[in-house]
Amino acid sequence: MDSTGKEKSDLKNKSTGDKEELTTPKVVVDFSESEFDRKIKSGRNKVEGELALGEKLSIINLIDGIIEHAYAIRASDIHLDPGPDEISVRLRIDGILQDVHTIPKSIHSEVTTRIKILAGLRTDEHQAAQDGRFTITVEDGSAIDMRVSIIPTYYGENIVLRLLVDQAEEYSLEALGFSKDNAKKILQAVKRPYGMILATGPTGSGKTTTLYTILKQINRRDVSIVTIEDPIEYAIPGIEQIQVNPRTGLTFANGLRSILRQDPNVIMVGEIRDSETAGIAVNTALTGHLVLSTLHTNDAATTLPRLLDMKIEPYLIASTVNIAIGQRLVRKICVHCKKQFHMSQVERDSFKNSLKDVSPGFFSDDMPMYKGTGCEKCNHTGYFGRMGIHEVLFPDGAIRDAVLSKAPASEIRRLAIKQGMITILEDGLTKVKAGLTTPEEILRMFYE
Repeated sequence: MDSTGKEKSDLKNKSTGDKEELTTPKVVVDFSESEFDRKIKSGRNKVEGELALGEKLSIINLIDGIIEHAYAIRASDIHLDPGPDEISVRLRIDGILQDVHTIPKSIHSEVTTRIKILAGLRTDEHQAAQDGRFTITVEDGSAIDMRVSIIPTYYGENIVLRLLVDQAEEYSLEALGFSKDNAKKILQAVKRPYGMILATGPTGSGKTTTLYTILKQINRRDVSIVTIEDPIEYAIPGIEQIQVNPRTGLTFANGLRSILRQDPNVIMVGEIRDSETAGIAVNTALTGHLVLSTLHTNDAATTLPRLLDMKIEPYLIASTVNIAIGQRLVRKICVHCKKQFHMSQVERDSFKNSLKDVSPGFFSDDMPMYKGTGCEKCNHTGYFGRMGIHEVLFPDGAIRDAVLSKAPASEIRRLAIKQGMITILEDGLTKVKAGLTTPEEILRMFYE
């Protein structure tokens, strides 16, 4: 495995087309199932083999093996957590951290130094937080962009590596889990020449991926698209992407001002974090640009009052917001060990009681459920991959009037449901009925 400066390749694009209302989003892997198993075992064995060598192990091979294992098993993050006697290696797979390896504490400094060298960080600094990134090529030739965060803790420097990998993604709204109706609303909003498209949800809910997917839908030679991001997660040919750099004064707000002098048609702002950025973004949308951005809110309905909190005038919000997308990510049932089962009456009653906002007739008593029993391919979790559950708020006249009167989020939500919005919870339960995820996963997402 050698590090390389190779640029990330273009994200794969796929048009939505006429699909079934609910289909299992594809997970595209560029090797066969047997090869998939081999790569997982190869990465794990490489780590275990090095650790078995004791003092003779190679730090370079050990780090390479951890990254290969994480890549093969579809991990999004690698955590190297130091303790009093050992370093715990944990991988975040489908949003859940899992313990996979243990490294002797005696080689902690060598492991840290190796990663700092790869990321171009200071090896003599141990008391300050450091951030960096590097690109590394794995066995099958794929280039993985690694984002590095190192922070001092009581037991030494803690390291988190994020793997920015696009090999397994089908970048279409359907592949992200959007229903046909929700995808239609989004595409309708994208066709407008100006206004704002906002993706909302907590950290790690797939907001940026949703915006990238929308950008792919409109990325043509006759359209100028400029983004300002922190960080740039994937390079997209044909789109000008700018990295936020507070040290040079390149913030979201200042960068957005500069972008306007670049003659763009479409602008993506990675996140609206403050009133200044919100004000510039809204005025940019009002003056003939399509603006895409993200907000940290719990649901789509809260998006509009959140802009009010950021000192945006109600008439500007009513005039500029084309659509608000609320979303979460849930794990999908592993197709390799998927089994049908029937809930007991006690389990069904307990499940229904936990979902008081759902109509009593949503589930029939004899409706089959599905779950994964656990296998090698899903690391014995019963889940393989993730998909989005969504709600899409398309402001109509009544909702715009509510915004003008500064109505609370609860009233906006009531009006949106009245006009046909399917809530995130209902979208998730629909996917449970379709056998794509489990009731436990929906409860974990909303109530854990």
